[in-house]
Amino acid sequence: MSGSLFIMARLTEKYSRRSIALFWLAIVSVVIFSLIYFEQIAVLYILATLSLVVLLLIVGFADLEKVSRDKVAGFAAKTE
Repeated sequence: MSGSLFIMARLTEKYSRRSIALFWLAIVSVVIFSLIYFEQIAVLYILATLSLVVLLLIVGFADLEKVSRDKVAGFAAKTE
């Protein structure tokens, strides 16, 4: 197991996915606020452009044809 996967495995054992998401949200918020505060709008513009490119690449290469209803049902509330 590589180093970053090992670290993520240990984090998910300790913290829930929601806690990790809130942690990343706080980090990104601090970075964006500090870039605006120090008037580094050009850097913020470049980061926003790169993040949109990465998002579009992820969506573009996602294999959505193989997603079945059985896999989607795992995210829905269970009525059992």
